[in-house]
Amino acid sequence: MRTATYFFIFLNLSLALFEEPAVYPLPFLATSVLEVVCLLVFLGRLTHFAKVTLHNVFWKDTKNICIMVAILLSLTDLAIYGVLRLYDVRSIRWSRIVRPIFLINFAESRQIRRAFRSIRNTLPEITYVFLLFMFSLLMFSLMALKLFGERNLQTAEGLPYFRNYLEIVFDLYVLVTTANSPDVMMPAFDFSSWYALFFITFVIVNTYIFMSLFLAVVYNNYKKHLKVMRGGACD
Repeated sequence: MRTATYFFIFLNLSLALFEEPAVYPLPFLATSVLEVVCLLVFLGRLTHFAKVTLHNVFWKDTKNICIMVAILLSLTDLAIYGVLRLYDVRSIRWSRIVRPIFLINFAESRQIRRAFRSIRNTLPEITYVFLLFMFSLLMFSLMALKLFGERNLQTAEGLPYFRNYLEIVFDLYVLVTTANSPDVMMPAFDFSSWYALFFITFVIVNTYIFMSLFLAVVYNNYKKHLKVMRGGACD
């Protein structure tokens, strides 16, 4: 039973590779039939679980409610999408985002659920570090706008360089990952090599300090919550 449940959960999640827009597109009828089969298996598994569980215990368990709601939403979305497709109306399968619920909430997924709960409990504690990082990013973006915005610099493609604040925020956010380094700084560096100090300072503060701090906070809090949950499970 556990192996079958995992197989159909994997099959349901992998449908995203074959549904429009898809990496390997399959006909809508084929993907919809596979999804209905998966949902029927999930419903059968839930019904079987209800037969061997006390009635009041089953209905008080939020995991079972989540699975039933996810099945209902998926079937409703599939029906609406199919009807709109018959009338050549373009729409989006919004119910895809609920598919991981099946992976998390079935009784067989206790370890995954424990890890997910640890991640959820960790998020509020890393909010402060994330806000500090965003504040630093916004301040450096404002400095970049003041430094380069009025100098009429251009990129190698001939586009305006650092004249729009939101575009600066995005470019510097990408620079945190070093994905656009050193291209993002070359127009300013060509204008004056001293401007390299701005980008060096930005990388030191945000990539090396904030990202290391962010990773440390995430790791320590996740390990702490996971240890607490394991202790509670042992109790």
